[in-house]
This record gives sequence, C-alpha cells and structure tokens, in this order.
Amino acid sequence: MSVANTSGDKQSPGGPFRALRHRNYRLFFTGQSVSLIGTWMQRTALGWLVLRLTGSELLLGVVAFANQILTFPFSPVAGVLADRHDRRRMLVLTQGMAMVQALLLAALTLANWITVWQIVMLSLLLGMVSAFDIPIRQAFNMEMVESREDLANAVAMNSFMFNGARLMGPLVAGLLIAAVGEGPCFLLNGVSFLGVIASLMAMRIARRPPTPHQAHVLHHLREGARYAFGFAPIREILLLLAVVNLVGIPYSVLMPAFAKKVLLGGPATFGILMAGSGVGAVMGAAYLARRKNILGLARLAAVNISVFGLGLVALSWSRTLWLAVPLAMLVGFCMMVSLASCNTLVQTIVEDDKRGRVMGFYAMSFMGIAPFGALLAGGIADVVGVPWTVTVGGIASVLTGAVFASRLPALRKHVHPIYVKMGIVPADNDAGLTVPPQEFRM
Repeated sequence: MSVANTSGDKQSPGGPFRALRHRNYRLFFTGQSVSLIGTWMQRTALGWLVLRLTGSELLLGVVAFANQILTFPFSPVAGVLADRHDRRRMLVLTQGMAMVQALLLAALTLANWITVWQIVMLSLLLGMVSAFDIPIRQAFNMEMVESREDLANAVAMNSFMFNGARLMGPLVAGLLIAAVGEGPCFLLNGVSFLGVIASLMAMRIARRPPTPHQAHVLHHLREGARYAFGFAPIREILLLLAVVNLVGIPYSVLMPAFAKKVLLGGPATFGILMAGSGVGAVMGAAYLARRKNILGLARLAAVNISVFGLGLVALSWSRTLWLAVPLAMLVGFCMMVSLASCNTLVQTIVEDDKRGRVMGFYAMSFMGIAPFGALLAGGIADVVGVPWTVTVGGIASVLTGAVFASRLPALRKHVHPIYVKMGIVPADNDAGLTVPPQEFRM
C-alpha cells in the first residue's frame, strides 16, 4: 500500500480550511456548495409535496425508498468504474442527468400534472444517478486535493459544505413552499447543477496512470469485496454504517409528518426543524475540520452514534418547536461527527488501487441501506405513530454505538501498522500489537 507521510503530530499549513489551498478543490467546493443548496431545497419540497398529495407517512417512506434503493445493487459496480475510468468525466455525466431529473420534476409540478407515482419514478431515476455519482465523487477526492495529508480535511470540508447547504436549503424551501409552492424549489435545484458542472469542467486534473483492466468487471468487483469485507476495520465500519442507516438515519424521512402532526405546524415549521438539524451538522463539520489528525476518530464515532440515539429519543417526545429545534441540533451534530469520522477512517486506510471499489461498498452501506430503513420507518409510523418509531430507532442506535465501541481494541491492532507506515504514530517493538491508549487511539 503506497501512502504519503501524514504525521499526526504536524498539521499542514492552512488551518481548518487547508484543503482549499488546492485549486481543483476550491472549484469543486464553490460549485458543489451552490448545487447542494438546491438539492436540499428539492428534498425538503419533495417530502412536503408527497405529504400534501397523500397525507401518508408510508408513502413518504416509499418515495425515500425509491430515491435510494438502486444505490444498493449499483454503487459497487460504480466503484469498479471509478477505479478504471476518468472520474471527472463520469461526474459531469451524473450531474447532468441529475439536472434533467430536477427539471422534469419542476415542469410536472408547475403544470399541476404531478402524481405520487410520477414522483416515485423520478425518484428511481435520481437514485440510479446517485448510485454512480456517490462512489465516484468520494474516490475523486484524492485527485482534487492531490496529497493524502489534506484528505481528512477535505472530507471534513465536504461535510461542512453538505451540512451548510442542509441548513440553508430547507429554510429557503420552507419559505418558498409557503409562498409559491413546491415547483420553484425543483426548478432552482435544476439550475443549480450548472455550478458544479462548470467547476468540474474548469479543473486541471493530472492524467492518472493507465490502469490495466483486461479482467472482467465482475472479477474486479469480487476482488474489491474480498478486500473490503476481509479487512476487519473496513468491514466493521461498513457494518456500523449499515445498521445506523437502517434504524437511526430514517428519522429524517418522518420529519414532515412530525412537523405537521406532532408539532401542529406547516412548511415553515418543517423548514426550521430541518435547519436546526443543519446547524448542528455544520457545527459538527467545523469541529472535525479543526482536528489536527485522525487519531481517536473511531472512538469519537462510537460515542456520537450513541448520543445521536439518545437525542432521537428526546426529540421524538418533544411537543414544542423551541424544544425540538435544539434537540434537532444535537442530533445533527452527532450524526455529522459519526458519519464523517467513518468516512475519513475508510478513506485513510484504504489502498489507492481499490479506493473506488471500497467507496462503492461504502455508498452501499451508507445510502443503499437507507431506503430499507425509510420504508420500514414509514410502515411502522403508519401503525404506531411517528414518536414511537423514532424512539425505537434511537434506542437501536445507542446499542449500535456501544457494540462498535466494544470492538475497538481488536480493530486497533489491524490499523496500527498502517498508521506507522503513514507516519501518524511511531513504530514500536511489538509491531503495534499492544499500544498504550495515550499513544494510539483509533
């Protein structure tokens, strides 16, 4: 495994925004920031549109399921393509297709022709695009920052960008929906894709060495699967993400119903609630961006997943907006820190020639499992109500974090040699099999 020195004792110049010193990443950050605000506007408006048309929590889950289900089977294949082909060109293609989907949704909504089944079909289309876009974009990080020492900061900056948009998008969408309806939100999202496409086209990317890929795609897929699920630290992180995205993260699918039926509010209430979660997530991203190294991230992920679960339980039984918003901030903070920590760990320890394939399985665990959780949450909420559904998910998240924490001592033995090779921790005489906690915390 070929890695550069990324000493944990030295922070590269540039402070918490050091990834922005790379021109290509600055372009990406600018264009993607604009696009993501539109994306969150569409997500917010889509949930409200489905609830307005149907009044059903189950159909909220069905639409979320359709929007993400194709990530499960196709993202590993996308990971193989990311290791074999030009990632920038593939991203331009996926972003263009996402723009077409948003404009179709806008046209149908503005013409008052939209139905829930059209929404499901368009969500499936976007899900197919996302299945390829996510692993390719994750693997592309290394090409934009050009040095592994800034990779962790780039991941944190990506999270800051994503959640900054998550703060602004729902708030703007809530106000727009209340004033002019859902259609303009979809239209603005479609236009926003021009920003990220322009930034990708303006990049100067060094040509990657030709990758021999005479072997069949399925051979490379099997090779990536053996590596991802055969190496204990990556396998445990992928399993952690899968469980949390099945039981905890789907709470967000139920937030339109929570705002309307529990808090007795309208689109503005929903927008404020989602913005509160976004504020917490931005704070979490800013916290991670200021970290000088990656030591302790796994422990940080375990703690924050458990606190995330406790926050969900408290949020589910809040009945006033002034109490729900700070709890949503706590949930957003913990969710951000835990998920971004897992992303950074995987991107740091993965071998470069398998990066795309591992990020494909990462997308499958992160996004591919989420639709099953959304469908499950929607179905349960239709029977027992939103509060009890979110409560059960919160309790399950607490237990998941505790189990992952109990496995950390064994995982450190596998990761320590990698960190030694990268210069993050000093070598020791016993090859890292017993490392004092104060010297090495995964």
